[in-house]
Amino acid sequence: MAGIKRALISVSDKTGVVEMAKGLEALGAEILSTGGTAKALRDAGVKVTDVAAYTGSPEILDGRVKTLHPKIHGGLLGRRSLPAHIEQMNQHGIGPIDVVVVNLYPFEATIAKPDCRFEDAIENIDIGGPSMLRSAAKNHEDVLVIVDPADYSRVLEAVNGNTVTPALRRELAMKVFQHTSRYDGLIAGYLEKHARAREIKFPKVLSLQFELAESLRYGENPHQQGAFYRELDSKEPSVSRGKILHGKAMSYNNFLDANSALELVKEYEETAVAIIKHNNPCGVALGETPVEAYVKARETDPVSAFGGVIAFNRPVDMAAAKEITSTFVEVVIAPGFVEEALAELKRKKDLRLLDVGPLTKVKQEGFDLKKLVGGLIVQDRDLGVLPDLRTLAVPTIRKPTDEEYAACAFAWKVCKHVKSNAIIYAKPGQTVGIGAGQMSRVDSVKLAAMKAQLPVKDCVMASDAFFPFRDGLDAAAEVGITAIIQPGGSIRDAEVVKAADEHGMAMILTGMRHFRH
Repeated sequence: MAGIKRALISVSDKTGVVEMAKGLEALGAEILSTGGTAKALRDAGVKVTDVAAYTGSPEILDGRVKTLHPKIHGGLLGRRSLPAHIEQMNQHGIGPIDVVVVNLYPFEATIAKPDCRFEDAIENIDIGGPSMLRSAAKNHEDVLVIVDPADYSRVLEAVNGNTVTPALRRELAMKVFQHTSRYDGLIAGYLEKHARAREIKFPKVLSLQFELAESLRYGENPHQQGAFYRELDSKEPSVSRGKILHGKAMSYNNFLDANSALELVKEYEETAVAIIKHNNPCGVALGETPVEAYVKARETDPVSAFGGVIAFNRPVDMAAAKEITSTFVEVVIAPGFVEEALAELKRKKDLRLLDVGPLTKVKQEGFDLKKLVGGLIVQDRDLGVLPDLRTLAVPTIRKPTDEEYAACAFAWKVCKHVKSNAIIYAKPGQTVGIGAGQMSRVDSVKLAAMKAQLPVKDCVMASDAFFPFRDGLDAAAEVGITAIIQPGGSIRDAEVVKAADEHGMAMILTGMRHFRH
């Protein structure tokens, strides 16, 4: 590219900015800057011209107006290939600005502070920065614009090597508009909360920003293309923020199953393991150790567990690793791996190992999104938690035993993560049979019994929604179920309770449904 005569640098995030300025200075560029950036550069030995001195106009209105000036925006927007533009720039004493290095006031960090006042948020809405970025990005054929400090070194390298390509210019311009789009979305969302109500749930315009983390070999099926995007501001421990330690690249279906598995084991304070197949659990269990929980989970349905996706809510130790490698497994997700266990698991060349870090308790929030053709349906995530089951209604003559209460509490959490209609047979700390995704509830009851590899007699049953008829209770009684946990709310609740009484069953009503479509 032609020589760089002038660069404008004004940043809030000063990471790497001194090195960038010195690199541009070494190329013969005059450095224009403002405020804190100018001071930081001068302190580092960079010769700086204040924008106010360059434009002949002082900063005014407490710094709200610094760079909104024709000598700045004319220098950014003037097209070097148009003689009429060059003539007008010369006529008005406007010099070209060849490089812009700008990032914006920390609006997002400001509003994240618990004590942030509305006035503080407003003062952290950047005006000059986005204006310069947009001007430079629009004229990217003539102006190099850098908004991301991660790009400093490669831009300097390209300039030094005279290898600045049109593709690089377009990429940098694209990043500017992605950045300013997200910035404006954050501001709009914040202001809408204050304009409509401080705690609005669903904005009139839903702005979503995700960054491409990786392209996938294909989507759900080989004829579909796929990609994985990461939410920019998510802090919750999750598969999306996990680190792949070993194995083949994650597939579209691997990500879905891994997310389902991890979210299930996050329900439990006790050591827990979930095995997922086709986005449904085929075994879930608690244990004193990771290996005990894993073996118990696998016992639920060892045939389906073959080639499954396994999540632990404790670090994987050597005993668990040896048990995992005794069969074929697709993915193991955990909040860490003991060093010797990691070495043992890596003996399986293709086994994907995903470390999600400590499962620290953070605020769980965000939306559950499902794409429709031409639209999107949005809801809260299902984070519903029951109180102590002993505080819930028991409409049956017989009350649950302590063991039945424990089994119901365990099964109810599993039920929340099974495709509806969902039926879980369980004993304390272990699933016994899982009936998932049937079109009628009684068929899910029968399927759970059919799938059970362990004795069903004296187990409890959890149902994600109410029983519309007594037939589900009758089918459960035939295989030896002794207690039921379900939401209730059917117009035939009295009939269902009567069936339970006839069979000597206890029943807990949660008043909470867990459909999962």
